[in-house]
Amino acid sequence: MERMGKVLVVDDDKVNQRLIETILTPMGVSILSADNGSECIRIAERDEPDVVLLDIMMPGVDGFQVVQRLKGQSQTQMIPILMVTSLTDTQARIKALEAGADDFLSKPVDGLELQVRVRSLLKAKSYHDAMVNHQKSLETEIARKTAELRNSYQEIKTAHLDTIYRLARAAEYRDESTGGHIHRIGSYAALIARALGMSEEEVDCITYAAPLHDIGKIGIPDSILLKPGKLNAGEWEIMKKHTLNGAMILEGSSSKYIQMAQVIALSHHEKWGGDGYPLGLKGENIPLPGRITMIADVFDALRSPRPYKAAFSFEKSLALIKESEHFFDPAVFKAFFRNIDAIRAYDLS
Repeated sequence: MERMGKVLVVDDDKVNQRLIETILTPMGVSILSADNGSECIRIAERDEPDVVLLDIMMPGVDGFQVVQRLKGQSQTQMIPILMVTSLTDTQARIKALEAGADDFLSKPVDGLELQVRVRSLLKAKSYHDAMVNHQKSLETEIARKTAELRNSYQEIKTAHLDTIYRLARAAEYRDESTGGHIHRIGSYAALIARALGMSEEEVDCITYAAPLHDIGKIGIPDSILLKPGKLNAGEWEIMKKHTLNGAMILEGSSSKYIQMAQVIALSHHEKWGGDGYPLGLKGENIPLPGRITMIADVFDALRSPRPYKAAFSFEKSLALIKESEHFFDPAVFKAFFRNIDAIRAYDLS
């Protein structure tokens, strides 16, 4: 016969205990037994029965205390408890129910009624267990799907950011011997952004957006971009258009990285005093990502060789930045110099 569940019978009277076991055995349940309250608690915690049939009047730990203990801990609180007792007064019943008992049956028990009560509690426990298992199954499936989505998102993000870097390298390829410049720009910008109290999401965004600051150089002729000497007035006007070119190349994207990169491409040559280009923006009218990228770009340009100049030393580059302090947002300028040690670590060897 298929087992319907486990029933723990608790009674300090062996005769009553055996009588109840005899009534329940034909139901096909597995029967556990205990002679006192303390033993009941140990068995319930160890074996987690599906129903407890519990006497009230027992020496030591009585039935009321057992109910409170079992209903007071998560491991056993959902086990249905049927109080089986010779007490018939209303107060005893109320006290048992207030303690957490699920049902109440008076001695001497009627065999058929006992079977019906136990069967009902077993069904309730079975339903609860099924719901718990279903919930666990759902949680496991949700966790699995979430992990899959997280992995997929990370793969997409990695591919997305790789594409951004490759696009940035394409822009730098014509006047940079390595991709080190774009990585350093991103690293410097992230250091400054974090020092300014920007959120980690914003720091992450500027890390990958700043390297696209000069994407518009793709549209500048080699004769100007690679000219070893000083640009004349006409050539300089063409060179300045790389900011507008970059903004046009990057406009219309749904990516937060490209959206910030568009802002940076357009504004990273604007100066705090208003004498920058292409729009002549002044002070806080210049977007913060542009202000941050400007000082990162100027510093790395000073440290890097160009067709028209050799690389300056680290200390010389810092000195030139300080001489041009009025070009930069004061807060960005201070954040840059607060992070000199970290910037040195990212600097050219």
